[in-house]
Amino acid sequence: MPLVSVVMPVYNSVTTLGAAVRSVLTQTHSDVELLVTDDQSSDGSMDMLMDLARQDERVLPKQAPERGGAGRARNLAIERARGDYVAFLDSDDMWLPEKAERQVAFAREGSAPLTFTSYFKMDADYAGESTDFVPNGRIVRAREHVDYRAMLVRDHIGALTAMYDRNALGTRLMPEMRKRQDYALWLSIMRDGADARGLTEPLAVYRAHQADSLSSNKLSLVPYNWDLYRRHEGLSVPRSTRALAGAVWQSLRNSRI
Repeated sequence: MPLVSVVMPVYNSVTTLGAAVRSVLTQTHSDVELLVTDDQSSDGSMDMLMDLARQDERVLPKQAPERGGAGRARNLAIERARGDYVAFLDSDDMWLPEKAERQVAFAREGSAPLTFTSYFKMDADYAGESTDFVPNGRIVRAREHVDYRAMLVRDHIGALTAMYDRNALGTRLMPEMRKRQDYALWLSIMRDGADARGLTEPLAVYRAHQADSLSSNKLSLVPYNWDLYRRHEGLSVPRSTRALAGAVWQSLRNSRI
């Protein structure tokens, strides 16, 4: 049985998909499976995945029966997970070679059911591989510890770095939401009593698109955050308002990041 099940949603990602997949297959800890859900791509992504699967049996692609978005694609992959740990990586990001090894050791040493790491933030047009990556990008630092209260104000966990322990938490799916599904998953885990532990070493590479840093784009998430607080977390209107105000302030403060 694989130790780490890596979940990857794919939609029209043929230009970055190969590098993302190879960054998992070249891990120093090779006991991984890569569970990929193709969300009805039209650019040849599924054909590429089938070729990669023929080259390495750890690549396990499956096509979604219909377009359902990234959250649904991740859930279809999580449902197939066999590993002790479930980790996440999008098809335009990469892991550095020692991520799985270091993070599993970190999770075991600290008995942490939910862990995350620092990561490098690069321009979207970065074309390198994780094995030859030169760490010249900005580092998004992970907090050493995050609790539920702090997470309500800001999502401190980069999805490409997150990993949870199935033995401790069971198989946890993402809520069926149009956006913020990963954030909702971390909150649901922490609401049930599990804090998150951060490894400060940067072990992944995030390709940042220009829209990611625009204040207007970040503010467009406000209604999704409100829905998350009220419907999924069951917070009162006053508490949701306070959390949302803090989230908006953090978004504006970090709009240049």
